[in-house]
Formats: sequence, structure tokens, C-alpha cells
Amino acid sequence: MSQAKKGDSVKIHYTGTLEDGTVFDSSAGRDPLAFTLGGGQVIVGFEEAVLGMIIGDKKKVTIPSHKAYGEKNEALVIEVPRDQVPPDLKPEVDQKLQMGGPNGELVVVTVVEVNEAVVILDANPPLAGKDLIFDLELVAIS
Repeated sequence: MSQAKKGDSVKIHYTGTLEDGTVFDSSAGRDPLAFTLGGGQVIVGFEEAVLGMIIGDKKKVTIPSHKAYGEKNEALVIEVPRDQVPPDLKPEVDQKLQMGGPNGELVVVTVVEVNEAVVILDANPPLAGKDLIFDLELVAIS
């Protein structure tokens, strides 16, 4: 059987968990994830884990944060004075909001703290700074 290599289109069933066992994503009950190796469509560590697998292979890998969503960047945690928050917005911790980025793009932020003076928002990806554990099964190569 051939091994998965750069340029191959692959289909993978996966379950992603955090170190505490929390499942953050899974293909269970869905079609497998399809992508092209070397195409930059998935995080680097996930792609590296699939390289060399053959159809039917199963494995568990831990992907360090620097090969996943990167380290948490404290510069992306911002404090917004309450008087600059629209009066009709009632922010709550863990709420996802959109705001305009420096180049006019929409940026998704998470509310991490709300108090009388400020609302603290985090624009880091939710999995930034976390090592990710994946159970993988290669189901197709084309």
C-alpha cells in the first residue's frame, strides 16, 4: 500500500482532545475530513502526523501548540472601556463577538472578563497556547 505523501488528497477520521480529555472537535458521525497534504488547509502538526500513514492506519498524536494554533499572544487581549461598548450590548464571559480589525477585516473575539470599568476581549484563536491530542484514522488516499 502507498503511504500518504505531499500532494495526495486524503480523508481522515479524527477526534481532537485537550490534555484534560475535553473533546474540542471530531469527525464522528460526519464525513471524514478531506484535504490535500502540503496544501496548508490544516494545522502543521496535523499534516505532519498524516504523512507516511497508509489506508487503515490509526494513531494517537500530541501536537504541541507551536505546531497547532501558536502560543497565546497577550497583545491580542484588549481592554475596552465600558463607555466605548455600545449601550445595547450586554457582554457576558465566553461570549463571541465580532469587531473590526486594523485592516477593516472582521475579527472574532471572546469576552474574558466584564466589570464596571472595562470589558476584556481576547482575539487569540480559542486553542492558542494549547497542546492538542488527536486520534487519527486514514480512510482514503487519492
